[in-house]
Amino acid sequence: MLKEKPMNLNTIRKLHSLLLDSVRGQNRARGDFRKEQNWIGSPGSKIEEAYFIPPEPLRILEFLSDFEKYWHYDEKDSIVQLAIIHAQFEIIHPFLDGNGRMGRILIPLFLYEKKLLREPVFYMSEYLESHREEYYSRLRNISDNGDWNGWIVFFLNAFVNQAASNTSKAERIIGLYDKMKREMHNLSTKYSLPALDTLFTMPIFNTTDFIKYSTIPKASAHRLLLQLVEKKIIKPLKKGKPKSPGIYLFPGLLKITEGDNSTRG
Repeated sequence: MLKEKPMNLNTIRKLHSLLLDSVRGQNRARGDFRKEQNWIGSPGSKIEEAYFIPPEPLRILEFLSDFEKYWHYDEKDSIVQLAIIHAQFEIIHPFLDGNGRMGRILIPLFLYEKKLLREPVFYMSEYLESHREEYYSRLRNISDNGDWNGWIVFFLNAFVNQAASNTSKAERIIGLYDKMKREMHNLSTKYSLPALDTLFTMPIFNTTDFIKYSTIPKASAHRLLLQLVEKKIIKPLKKGKPKSPGIYLFPGLLKITEGDNSTRG
């Protein structure tokens, strides 16, 4: 979408519709800006008990228009601009559900459109989830006390820490790939490299997809999967049946992507 036209409110609505397809919130005006008041609070709480009450629905389009204009503004520091952009979106809370998920998706898209990333693959969910209480507190402090500086410092610190974490994971993934390349070579099969690339593309897979994406002949693929299980490189998750393919996972890669430090080194 961004290759065809700059980010706009219609694109955001389309993204929201895709994001909430078949997941929690799919029946709550998916792809439409809210037309009723919402609030943030404990599950089942009333608006009087809310932790935060976003703007009334009638002002949503006005605030989103400002949000869109600032997105395309040529700010001196794009990362500080991103901090403000993210806070704007979360404070407006333009959808009935999925605002947090949508706000996090917009972070790499902003970096991509500003040409700070070659691909929109920078995700901050890990840091923001692990600092959830401070995250919400800093956002609320903007609305309650106008404390933009406190929020920006928090966001920049989150950005730096997440970048360091992502870099570490990337280095460990590369290290694991090199190690696995040597181990796969010992299997004495000409299909070791396509099998390895498939494992790193799909760390959770079924036999049908493994055969399709690796382009390894069916009989050879089944023999290779058995070898990988014996070597404890992959782990069976669900046994295959005549009309149902087996499901496997690649623990080495999943441990890294899930933040388990046991694979370090």
